[in-house]
Amino acid sequence: MFERLARFVVYKRWWVIGAWLVAAVAAGAFAPSLVTTQDQADFLPNSYESVKATEIAQDAFGQTDGATATIVVKRADGGQLTDADQATVGKLATTVSGAGIAKVTTAVTGPQAVSPNKLVQLVTVGLGDNPQDPALVTAIKDIRSASAPVLANTGLDAKVTGDVALYADNDDAFNNAFVIVALASVILILALLLIIYRSPLAALLPIVTVGIVTVISTGLIATMAKLFGLSADPSIEIILTIVLYGVGTDYVVFLLFRFRERLRAGDQTKPALVTSVHRVGEVIASAAGAIVIAFLALLLAVFGAFRSLGPALAIAVVIMGLAAVTLVPAIVSLLGTAVFWPSKSWRRVPKGTAFQRLGRFTGRRPAVVALVSGGLMVALAAGALFMKTDYDQNAQLPSGTESSEGFEDLQAGFPAGALAPTQVLVKADAGAKVDPASLTAFAERLRGVPGVGSIMPGPEGVPATLSQDGTVAMVQVLLAGSPYSNDSLALAGGELRDVAHAAAPPGTQAYVGGMSSIFADVKSANDRDLRVIFPVAGVLIALILALLLRSLVAPIYLIVAVVLGFFSTLGATVIAFQGIGNGPGLSFTLPIILYLFVVAIGTDYNILMIARLREEARLGNDPRTAADLAVEHAGPSVGAAGLILAGTFASMMLAGIAFLVEMGFSVSIGILIAAFVMAMFLVPSLTALIGRRAWWPGHADTAPPAPAEPDLAYASRSTTD
Repeated sequence: MFERLARFVVYKRWWVIGAWLVAAVAAGAFAPSLVTTQDQADFLPNSYESVKATEIAQDAFGQTDGATATIVVKRADGGQLTDADQATVGKLATTVSGAGIAKVTTAVTGPQAVSPNKLVQLVTVGLGDNPQDPALVTAIKDIRSASAPVLANTGLDAKVTGDVALYADNDDAFNNAFVIVALASVILILALLLIIYRSPLAALLPIVTVGIVTVISTGLIATMAKLFGLSADPSIEIILTIVLYGVGTDYVVFLLFRFRERLRAGDQTKPALVTSVHRVGEVIASAAGAIVIAFLALLLAVFGAFRSLGPALAIAVVIMGLAAVTLVPAIVSLLGTAVFWPSKSWRRVPKGTAFQRLGRFTGRRPAVVALVSGGLMVALAAGALFMKTDYDQNAQLPSGTESSEGFEDLQAGFPAGALAPTQVLVKADAGAKVDPASLTAFAERLRGVPGVGSIMPGPEGVPATLSQDGTVAMVQVLLAGSPYSNDSLALAGGELRDVAHAAAPPGTQAYVGGMSSIFADVKSANDRDLRVIFPVAGVLIALILALLLRSLVAPIYLIVAVVLGFFSTLGATVIAFQGIGNGPGLSFTLPIILYLFVVAIGTDYNILMIARLREEARLGNDPRTAADLAVEHAGPSVGAAGLILAGTFASMMLAGIAFLVEMGFSVSIGILIAAFVMAMFLVPSLTALIGRRAWWPGHADTAPPAPAEPDLAYASRSTTD
């Protein structure tokens, strides 16, 4: 199959290149735009309590979990707010509400918004139902501009804070970070490929290929999302770009290394390219298939942000895999040996390289290599036992901005939870109304829960606010800690819910909503998804490997190696950020990020190495010699691909944003472990130790009997490499 495909793309190169260009133009011109949302509640099923609470609040009070900003007002001299000061704050709310600022729906304050110690007063500004609307960045700036004249010469100081303001203040930081990461990635890929091939054309080939594939895959993903009504997290575009650069560069490197190897063996240009696509095509197809399986396993997630990632990334990898075995060889066929220009290194076989020495050592001492490489991974994996999860995304943003200072000012008068109050909804049974007299005792029970800072009174100064029809009441609970801290999430999803349910007035049911409750449910969904996705993906990837290798033994230790690689990466990150960095924990999204990049993409290196081990065994080499030659021949491409991909992620550490630094470190170290420890040493040494039993029961290490002549001719040449 791959031999026929190889001949077609090599000898019909213009047809292939033209078809890809037409597809890219069509996708860019006619595909819809990709719509994203960062509202975490949108990604949870309706069965979760926080989602039910949000729906009840919207129906009863017209409230959503949409966008808001909080203006925190205090006296510049730190004194208590006077009656005149509070009247000025009321004027501020009226001014902001009537200033005609785009996206501002209302601005509300009053005696209930004054802190008990009278040091702080809050103005809550509604900004519509779409928290990720780019126009909100401008709205925050306009709110600040409208506030300044009202408070001029009054002795009052105001700062705008809240989730939207935090992200607005860091908008430039994020934009600059992504520009830095994108530029650093491209520069790094070009620089490393120039060092490896000493050719500008070879260095540019992955950039050009990924650019074309990105246009096509983004168009297909947007079309799919529109047809099936799927929500996408804003990170999809960043993750998609990194995935395409990662797998795209890997596949181009795999092909070019094999092409150069065949040229060095004496093949003519086009036959060498046909043989390369034939040999590497199966590896690329299997590697892409394993990644697609891993990504599609995300469809089993209940958390929508994960579930929407699966099909999108699977589409991108399928397109990239097709491009690697069609577009890339077609371009290389057009360029010929000029793809390596001006270097002449493709004409001669290097002698005494580091990979030749490593291969010989692995072949002679497989037990030592397995013990050292496996022991290193086990030692690092031990760190994963101490992992803590951090859901406080705001704490990872840079400090020194107005929004971060406003959050500090808020805590002078209110509990930290006032940044995002926890809403406890009491809903009467069908046809009944909530008894207002019962709500005071209910609110007091909530106030007494350890970890609750206070209760924010409603507009009328009472602890609870009734809906117009009297069927729903809402109590605004202010948690003592940050609404996104682990303690607050555990409280909102645990004891606070238990007390609310038990203390609900007769004939009613209580529901806990708000951001702390939402993220508590996100945490629950995330934990469940990781327990389900990892085992299913492992079994499916093992099935892909079994079909590729026609073996039941090799897939077992390959999957064990991948799992060990995941936990060693997690452990190394825990040591770096919780141990050395003394951080509160790792971002809750990090395990799934490592799953996407370390488990899925790192499997590429295992597949390339095991395929080369099988190929060398088919040439009649004993298991130890096969390991020696596999490391010598496949080691350079695995090392180059791993170094490029790890460097791409490491560039994220230049962003200056805590989450991106954490992500860049963890994935880059994971890719290095997958390439330089697992694939290059652990897998070959284990295969050498297990011997021919590794290929049981299919005996894929024996040469196929027919068609014998073409493969034997190739084999006789390959043994001279």
